[in-house]
Amino acid sequence: MSGAHPARGWRPLRALRRELQGRWIARLPRTDQLLLTQRNVYILPTSAGWMLALTLAVLLIASINYQLNLGYLLTFLLAGSAAAGMLVGHANLRALVLHLQPPAAVFAGQRCALRITLDNPARRARHGIALAVSQDIEGAPQWAWTDVPAQASAVVELAFVPRQRGWHPLPRITAETRFPLGSFRAWSYWRPATQLLVYPEAEAAPPPLPPARPQGTGRAGTRAAGNEDFDGVRAYRRGDPLKQVVWKKAAQAWATGGALVSRDQPQAQPGRLWLDPAATGLVDVEARIARLTAWVLAADRQGVQWGLDLPGAVRLAPDSGLSHRERSLQALALYAPAPGAAP
Repeated sequence: MSGAHPARGWRPLRALRRELQGRWIARLPRTDQLLLTQRNVYILPTSAGWMLALTLAVLLIASINYQLNLGYLLTFLLAGSAAAGMLVGHANLRALVLHLQPPAAVFAGQRCALRITLDNPARRARHGIALAVSQDIEGAPQWAWTDVPAQASAVVELAFVPRQRGWHPLPRITAETRFPLGSFRAWSYWRPATQLLVYPEAEAAPPPLPPARPQGTGRAGTRAAGNEDFDGVRAYRRGDPLKQVVWKKAAQAWATGGALVSRDQPQAQPGRLWLDPAATGLVDVEARIARLTAWVLAADRQGVQWGLDLPGAVRLAPDSGLSHRERSLQALALYAPAPGAAP
């Protein structure tokens, strides 16, 4: 037990603190526009503020013991400045209005940018306003600082990296200021209501696109393969099968010294490219979705029409273009195989 780390004893307290904080934050309403008021702006001393309080306490005790009038003056002057700084810092956030512009869909593992506008209706400028994504991030929050002019606006961009596909609520955002002295931290929590659509992460090195499925199956396909219709005739080419030669016209051609002619067969209809989980050759659901996502992007880059067939979920007819690409990616992002279905 002698090798136990002394900080481990505090972990239950940290867990309890996070649990209580999570329950409290979960009760905050979700909104895409937040007005900061005295009801949702909180303030506490910073580490520097606690050191200032300790220093003031020492100065006050020394002034009482030694009857130092200048010590009293310095102590109460600093205490009054700290109290004034607390009021100014709290007022630096109050009455600000935060607006969130809905973000565009992104792929899992890619950076999502959040564009936030800060409106200041007051006649005084707001200095040292910081915003950061404070939930579902790795490491310390990345703060973005700005000043908001009087009766004007400022724009701040934040970013985070979503890891899973599908619809997700945006993470919590924290707004804070330590203006003017840094001895107090005033902050507010913001839970946006907008949801973010996260496309699946595409496979890094996918195989080529699967072969297109031939068109015209069933009775129509059989009739097309066995009928004798043709678009016209053309000059005979070496290698044409004998059954393709038009013998009646050939007899006339021989009589007049002409050349042989063959049936001009109609061109085969191009096949349709269908993308479905079975064509991937994989078993894992997420691996299948990653490969289908890569194929959708490849088909879009190549200008190929593709269809998407997700059993039990959605079937998109072959098409191309930006809107079809977005529909396909959204279907893949929300795809969930039926329980018990074959992989």
